[in-house]
Amino acid sequence: MSAASPALSRLIGDGGGSGRIKGYRFRFHGVRVAKKLLLGIENFSALQNGATILGMKRPNSLLLVVTVGIAAIAVGLQAAGDQNATYTVRTVALPDHGKGNITMDYIAYDPRTGYVWVPAINIGSVDVVDTSNGSVREISGFATNEVEVRGRKRAQGPSGVSIGDGLVYIGDRADSSVCAVDEKTLARKGCGHIDSTPDGVVYVAPTKEVWVTAPRDNSVRILDSQTLRQKEKLTFEGRPEGYAVDAQRGRFYVNYEDKDLTTAIDLQTHKTLAKWQSSCGEDGPHGLSVDQQTGYLFVACSTQAEVLDAGHNGGKLSSINTGDGVDDLNYSSATHTLYVGAAKDARLTVARVDATGKLSLVAEVPTHEGARNGVVTKNGTVYLAHSQLGQLAGLVVVSPSRK
Repeated sequence: MSAASPALSRLIGDGGGSGRIKGYRFRFHGVRVAKKLLLGIENFSALQNGATILGMKRPNSLLLVVTVGIAAIAVGLQAAGDQNATYTVRTVALPDHGKGNITMDYIAYDPRTGYVWVPAINIGSVDVVDTSNGSVREISGFATNEVEVRGRKRAQGPSGVSIGDGLVYIGDRADSSVCAVDEKTLARKGCGHIDSTPDGVVYVAPTKEVWVTAPRDNSVRILDSQTLRQKEKLTFEGRPEGYAVDAQRGRFYVNYEDKDLTTAIDLQTHKTLAKWQSSCGEDGPHGLSVDQQTGYLFVACSTQAEVLDAGHNGGKLSSINTGDGVDDLNYSSATHTLYVGAAKDARLTVARVDATGKLSLVAEVPTHEGARNGVVTKNGTVYLAHSQLGQLAGLVVVSPSRK
């Protein structure tokens, strides 16, 4: 047994108890920790700092099978901290070239550089926001055009974005291109084209590919991440919408928006492994995000977010109301927190997911009409894209502050 085990046996037993770590009080019952968990716990900071738990019994139970482990305690401590957070809202202005409004769909956060990448659809550019100082750089020259949708003219241009391995991939609906940009220098590299309109663009690290959803012909295109040449076309029975990559299980999750289904596809064989009812209703499911450790899959419906147990049978574990106008969502695995922007109701829902997959409300933050599709940074700041609603030439930024 590891050298940390005696200290850990003072911290946790199967008799239950309560205590304090770093100012947080908590209580738990029936906790059992296995030897395998103990072997990797030497660096657990609470032990290093002399944390103690009161009322523990039967330390020999540490050798038994895990039912609830150290991760559960870590979630509890983070949850206590989040409950003490308040939020401030501001905007980051972006170059609009006199248009007075910037239409956005997907945005992406690169944790390596701290940059938020923002395709500006109607401007024909991609703005790169440095979250360390708020500076903005613009990459111009992307194609744009106008199409008529339900009797209204709508701009098309760069709209999809995904962070890769040293490159950032931009999908452009105007010319059906997918282009690569250096994540540090912002220099444009090569482009590839598909014979349909690209929507979601996502880098798939296990296979070094770029997968592109194309709802117009119910397909997903698979591109080589270096050459951006199309390797394969996958055709489905529904309109693909949203995406999430689960490298741990070797899966690509995508919704059939028109059939209210969420599906799992094998990254290697490209076979559909499972289909689950999303229960989103007539509008169908939109965006997706996944917790690769637990296998919980978060599904964005128009007015709520749901948790599916994709790691097992795909059953619905919980849901939470978010307000109307949801398109995508973003999950932080580090804090077990879900962020959902509702464009029509102009609010951001912050929710926590517990070890059983149950969502609970942390905060509802008023934002700006049109604010949606957020990404969360390392410090918990959320950058929200802006749809056509509300006329805004910038990002909405929601920042937590501790009381």
